[in-house]
Amino acid sequence: MLSKELYPMIFKRKSFHTFRNWKTKLSYSEEYRISDDEYADILRFFENSDRLYPEIRVAMRIADNKETSCARGQEKVLLFYSEEKDNYLMNIGYICEQLDLYLALRNIGALWFGLNIARMPDYKGLKYVIMIAVCKVPEDSFRKDVYKAKRKTAEEIWHGDQINGISERVRFAPSACNTQPWIIENRDDTFDVYRYRSPIRKWVRPVDGVIHFNHIDIGIFLCFLELCLDQEGYTYKRKLFIDDKNEEMNLVARYENISA
Repeated sequence: MLSKELYPMIFKRKSFHTFRNWKTKLSYSEEYRISDDEYADILRFFENSDRLYPEIRVAMRIADNKETSCARGQEKVLLFYSEEKDNYLMNIGYICEQLDLYLALRNIGALWFGLNIARMPDYKGLKYVIMIAVCKVPEDSFRKDVYKAKRKTAEEIWHGDQINGISERVRFAPSACNTQPWIIENRDDTFDVYRYRSPIRKWVRPVDGVIHFNHIDIGIFLCFLELCLDQEGYTYKRKLFIDDKNEEMNLVARYENISA
């Protein structure tokens, strides 16, 4: 079961597109630096986080900015690596979203960055996947009202009867370019979760890149879904499916025997 302390962070977290303002205003005072102890805690949290696939090897590096092409005023970057196995991107998304919420708990701003280059593409025999830029920020800079976030409505992503406390909240999961590539079908006591391949706007990065990040996004969504289910006291049995197709609706997970 995911850590219960992460659930309230659904309403607090946000994506920081730049940290340059904080760097200027705060001059990186000690109060707004991420300490060595905090970095150690971040690494420890990552290593102990839940996995969709515990057998897939993953790793995280805490890197200086010069090791990447990311330049958003961040203090450091967290680089994530994985074995290339079935659903490894979904697995990374599930793990890293737990970390994203944990960072909000510690008042550390986070920015998922997919376009930038890590100058060490391999680490411990694992392939670089994605990075998160981090910087300590004032607590009042986080989201004030999550219901103002630009997200699809519950009706757009949820087919079948909606579930109070879940349908309306799970939709706040973040995604690359805010594509929100997920649909849930509620059938009695079973939720089928699909990666939905929606039409892609021309200004968004190349189609193959969007699909790549959508595989990560669906892991993020499963993290949000399970946090909401756990918070509302539901039990369930999870079954995962290999997502290697490019159909409009790709079944990725089934939650069975759901009961409160």
